[in-house]
Amino acid sequence: MDPIVHDLRLSETISPFGVGAIVDVRGESLIAPDTSWWNRKLAPEISCDRLVARLGGGVLRQPPAHAGRAAKETASLLYWRFPEWRFCEQCTKLSKLTGKNRGRWVNKCDCGGMLVPMRYVAICEKGSHIQDIPWFMWAHRGNDSEVTESVRHCRSYKELKFVRSTGYGEGLASLRVLCTGCGRKRPISDLVGKDSLQRDGIRCDGRQPWEEENSGGDPCEHQLQAVQRGATGNYIAERLSALDIPEERPESEEKKDQIRSHVYFEKVVADNGGPQAEMVAEWIAQELDVTKEQVLALAAGDGSDDAPLLELKDGEWAAFLKKLEGGRDHSGGDFIVDGWKVRTDAGWPPALTSRLVAVGQVRRVREVRALKGFRRHNAEAELICADLGPDRKRKPVYPAVEMFGEGIFLRFDEERIARWEDLPEVRARAQILVGRREASAWAHRLDVPEPRFIALHTLAHLLIRRLAFASGYSSASLQERIYANSQRPDRTAGILIYTAAGDAQGTLGGLVRLGEPDRILPLLSAALSDADVCSNDPVCIESDRQGSSQLNLSACHGCALVSETSCETANRLLDRQLVLGGGNVPGLLDDVLDQLRQTTAA
Repeated sequence: MDPIVHDLRLSETISPFGVGAIVDVRGESLIAPDTSWWNRKLAPEISCDRLVARLGGGVLRQPPAHAGRAAKETASLLYWRFPEWRFCEQCTKLSKLTGKNRGRWVNKCDCGGMLVPMRYVAICEKGSHIQDIPWFMWAHRGNDSEVTESVRHCRSYKELKFVRSTGYGEGLASLRVLCTGCGRKRPISDLVGKDSLQRDGIRCDGRQPWEEENSGGDPCEHQLQAVQRGATGNYIAERLSALDIPEERPESEEKKDQIRSHVYFEKVVADNGGPQAEMVAEWIAQELDVTKEQVLALAAGDGSDDAPLLELKDGEWAAFLKKLEGGRDHSGGDFIVDGWKVRTDAGWPPALTSRLVAVGQVRRVREVRALKGFRRHNAEAELICADLGPDRKRKPVYPAVEMFGEGIFLRFDEERIARWEDLPEVRARAQILVGRREASAWAHRLDVPEPRFIALHTLAHLLIRRLAFASGYSSASLQERIYANSQRPDRTAGILIYTAAGDAQGTLGGLVRLGEPDRILPLLSAALSDADVCSNDPVCIESDRQGSSQLNLSACHGCALVSETSCETANRLLDRQLVLGGGNVPGLLDDVLDQLRQTTAA
């Protein structure tokens, strides 16, 4: 038989159809095995040292791809059939793929009817394993009076049917698995109850469907739960992305190097906190424009060994700041940014130009996205690596794609944002989301919703919605990257809106041209004006509990939400009040629209 031929976009092989994901293709249900099954010769290596370091080592490889029509030798990805149990839509008979048919495209019953994959599978609650439900075993178990001796000892393995009994209504109770050999009939409603599989003696195999039964893994003691095979919780991908930029050292790290190399620094270390150290540290601080406390802390060793681990965004922020200072960028490569400062005399509201200090037109940027692994059932389950190969001495292979695009980078004034977020009303508003994030079992994976992050994140969404009208790109084609953190040595306050495509070597400039001085300020003003009134107001603007797990405040589909693929936090941690103000909460840009209206009226 011919193999299944189905095309996926290259980016879809990372998410949502990456390693471990279930894919429906031409009436079949398939699952993607880990990268140890790949043909390495057909999967080119992708270079991104920053991302590899964050993954803890390994190799990034692009999934096999081709252009044009597929042939026999065309590079392709392997998918495994799962679940193996299917039923005939004509005679309703249940059957399981046997070893001789696993690699063949067989989708018809002996009666000529099409075979349909069973809609329920078993998923491990903590171990992230998934497996078929042993339907014959399950159908002959239970605690009711129908489980007679003849049922217990039934051996009619090929006599199961998946039937509908109209006398039980339209729910799961009407769907039943019938054994025509012993007459046992059990409703699907018995399957989905809490601990139902455990009561029936069905245990977790401790493996993924493509792994061998005796793969040598540790036994899994966690419970199984029956779920629909298309449920979103069956696959929770953990992805990482990084911009391919020259790695720049953050300003705080450069300051530390300057302090350590100062001619008098050894005297501070030698005096070990004595009066001479205080005096010399004051000299060094004045000369290098740092604080005396920084010098003394570094001399005591506090600044060298206990410094927080640098995130991917730390190096990106430092690289953007260097590009903004350089003006017109005449360099080559995959990171080209023209930077310019915002003039306060440009005729636009001072409330806007005093807060937005610099803009970068990102003419070319390369982004690399990698799949680290996946979880099943919930975000607290065990992380399954994208490479489950038996050879542990070999470097793990992570699926990755590289994308080239363009964008707009906005840097905001740190001093003004710091003053604004210190206001009690602002901190109280943000604390609502902080508390909900801490109370959630999975939301700890999201960024800490401090005031600057919520405000700049919401502004990024408003700008994406406006850029979709002016740039030629749909909002789903635009991505955000938020740089907003006050808890790190180098505080960040900026946003990057960019577009990137995995099947094109760049874009056409429709977005980057909007970063010009006479275009970006009107677009920002228009974005704020769009969000000033929501179609769901006054309910939306007065709300403090919207979105998934109530992790949005005043933000809904009518004003601030965009495509979830465009957002770093899947449309969470948003609030219009912290941007435009509302009630007794002063917004970061709450007086911009008032100044615009006064100018227009004049």
